[in-house]
Amino acid sequence: MLELRAITAGYDRGAPCVRDASLTVEPGEAVGLLGPSGCGKSTLARVAALLHRPESGTVILDGTPVRRWRHAAPREQRTAFGVVFQQPRLSADPRLRLAQLIAEPLLATGRREGSAERVAELAEVVGLTPDLLSRRPHEASDGQLQRACLARALVLRPRWLVCDEMTAMLDASTTAALVTVVEDYRRTTGAGVLAIGHDRPLLRRWCDRTVHWDDVGAEEPEARRS
Repeated sequence: MLELRAITAGYDRGAPCVRDASLTVEPGEAVGLLGPSGCGKSTLARVAALLHRPESGTVILDGTPVRRWRHAAPREQRTAFGVVFQQPRLSADPRLRLAQLIAEPLLATGRREGSAERVAELAEVVGLTPDLLSRRPHEASDGQLQRACLARALVLRPRWLVCDEMTAMLDASTTAALVTVVEDYRRTTGAGVLAIGHDRPLLRRWCDRTVHWDDVGAEEPEARRS
């Protein structure tokens, strides 16, 4: 289980943008976190994925409290997460071709053997044709680049996937395609998913339950749309 207990977090010694927030995600569960832009959802997502140390509170991963963050976190915890951010052009190195972008986590963890095969496998899964893999980010559309970023998030076979406004900049067909990829991955691996956004209908269709930002302390779920 992924547990966030009484998390308070902010940046640069300013006023915290997240205060006393609590949230749980069970293995195999998709939880939607719904709230308006600027409310602190993305900060909480970064805390959940071990990318940002909170000022107070506890993150518990599979019963073990997290003690270290980012690159200082143990590899088994760090690589348990895959993250897809809202703006792919800000999260992609513009110097890398899409194949290299997808392979980044493999190379960073010393898993070069079989990396080309894994990249090709995931490119097909997310809907990238082989000719697109040689392009750099400025040569790809937002949708193509976000497909590559999703493939990068899945390349280490994470047990937890954090989708932070993953589809906010995409058209309806690309949104449906990427949500389907995430759901297929969740179904076949038992991974837990935290999906963050402000599109209520999408989160209610996608997730097992949704939690409104105002209720992250109480975690009162909304009824899932049938």
